[in-house]
Amino acid sequence: MSTEVKYEPVIGLEVHAQLLTKSKIFSTSSAAFGGEPNTKADPVCLGLPGVLPVLNKQVVVFAMRMGLATNCSVAPISIFARKNYFYPDLPKGYQISQFEEPICEHGHIDVELESGRKRIGITRIHLEEDAGKSVHAESFVASDETLVDVNRCGVPLIEIVSEPDIRTPHEAYLYLTQIKQIVQYLGICDGNMEEGSLRCDANVSVRPVGRERFGVKTELKNMNSFRGVEKALEYEIERQTRLIEGGGEVVQQTLLWDADRGEAIAMRGKEDSHDYRYFTDPDLVPVKISSTWLDEVRESLPELPTARKGRFVSEYSLPAYDAEVLTDDRHVADYFEQLAEVCGDPKAASNWVMVEVLRQVKESGGGIRDFEVSPAALGKLIKLVQKGDINLKTGKAVFAEMATTGADAGDIIAQKGLAQISDAGELAGQVREVLQQNPGEVAKFKAGKEQVIGFLVGQVMRATGGKANPKLVNEILREELAR
Repeated sequence: MSTEVKYEPVIGLEVHAQLLTKSKIFSTSSAAFGGEPNTKADPVCLGLPGVLPVLNKQVVVFAMRMGLATNCSVAPISIFARKNYFYPDLPKGYQISQFEEPICEHGHIDVELESGRKRIGITRIHLEEDAGKSVHAESFVASDETLVDVNRCGVPLIEIVSEPDIRTPHEAYLYLTQIKQIVQYLGICDGNMEEGSLRCDANVSVRPVGRERFGVKTELKNMNSFRGVEKALEYEIERQTRLIEGGGEVVQQTLLWDADRGEAIAMRGKEDSHDYRYFTDPDLVPVKISSTWLDEVRESLPELPTARKGRFVSEYSLPAYDAEVLTDDRHVADYFEQLAEVCGDPKAASNWVMVEVLRQVKESGGGIRDFEVSPAALGKLIKLVQKGDINLKTGKAVFAEMATTGADAGDIIAQKGLAQISDAGELAGQVREVLQQNPGEVAKFKAGKEQVIGFLVGQVMRATGGKANPKLVNEILREELAR
């Protein structure tokens, strides 16, 4: 019995991406993550008297790249504003951001659902500086004490604001996944939610199905993973629905997601734009982008994940699933393409990367750029398997040792005597011995039980220490059994 759906959620996401510049947005101090607290501050990001901000040009280029990659229009003129609010980790008492005239507007990305492709609009992408960080730790003298680390103050951000086009938590997850892929492919952000370089706030409301007017929205913060965003949205949608059905009213407020408890906790009443008293920053001139500069940035864009996925299917004849897995990470996609060129077999390269390489990378705890086995080295191993010098099982064992020691495949095979036995005469002797030892299985095969051949092949492989050529063993077995 189906349950009628009475309410639908309306979701909009605000994604903050820290840009991978060496210095901060308006000063020359380091924008790198980490370090001892309060060692990367400078007079500009602290707002000390008499200092002036100077815009980092690379920040503008990165914002342009993201705007073009998400089908936005890039404004020829954009303006910085001061967003005024008090918080302990905001030394100046205001944040330099963009408000009425952002650098990018009116874009979109498409996500793939089971029901087909869905377009999610992007309202705007604007530049701003990051705030500091309040640190709460039980190691302090007072367990309820909070300290402030201003290292993050002034780190450049882009904020990507979606249209309220998202209707399910899963759609939100797919949208975020694609945003992360795009910023990583562009090389403008590492996309690490755990370190805070990619952060997401979610605005969510529910309304009766069929109604155009939005319900009262709440804002969810403090989600440090894409699955966390999905779970937080599921929680808040259910909470709002229960509240409305019970005759209550949703209050506009900001909620903090507690992943350990699996619930959202009210933080404060949600602010509107007028609460921040925006006004044009008097210390910064408008950002002017010429058509020539914009064309230069457009020509520098790399192949983006959606296009690369399509090319992997058309150029390499890979299944859509393989292409999706391989293009999830730009560096994995690069590794695959180099491997496919070396071994000359794209499907074999895909299988090795998806199964063996990604498993080893995961176990090592690093990334594929730190992986010990280069595409050239793995390509050499795959060729040895294809030529029949070693069988696939042995090849996987050799690969595991290569990943651990960095040794050459040929050296490992030679040192351990792993070369595949493909001498028909030698294998025929092993086959006859196995048949003599298993008369019952021979009788079963001759009685029509074809699956017995697998057992007999296995016995020969065991007798040869796994070094026999399984295809040749199968052929010899059938010849002997036919007599």
